[in-house]
Amino acid sequence: MRFTTVTIALSLAAVSISTSLHGQRPDDQIDARSVALVERAKAARAAGNLTGANDLLETALVVDPRNREAFVVLAEVARAQNLPGKAIRLYRETLSLEPNDVAALRGQGEALVQKGAVVKAKENLAKIRTLCKAECGDATRLAAVIAKGPPVTATAAATTTAPAAAAAGKN
Repeated sequence: MRFTTVTIALSLAAVSISTSLHGQRPDDQIDARSVALVERAKAARAAGNLTGANDLLETALVVDPRNREAFVVLAEVARAQNLPGKAIRLYRETLSLEPNDVAALRGQGEALVQKGAVVKAKENLAKIRTLCKAECGDATRLAAVIAKGPPVTATAAATTTAPAAAAAGKN
């Protein structure tokens, strides 16, 4: 009698695990509707409609949350809207699906530089170089962004020019 409840519990666990695994599709089979929405979003982004592109990409992710390209393009839209923190989070989502996605590593590195986290961006560059084995465009592009450095903000520009202006006024 004591074993009956344990047996039933184990049976239910085995059935629920097998059905959840059976219902999942492989990662390389992204829903065609999601792919089509990403293409429409790319066209909207190219036309300058960032809000429309954002909406289409979010819909694409609802249709198929494993669509890495949708995360990457959505992160690019966030960067275009000057939202590097959001972009970093979206690239992290992409990398949780595929840790070796070179485009996501490059994009995340660029967003990190935009936020001022150059050291972390260099870590991404090192990983890209390890993955590429030879010279690749993503590594070259990220290296150029790192070399350029983070953008100068209005506050930083005012801070660096104020002492110079004060010194010029004293002369």
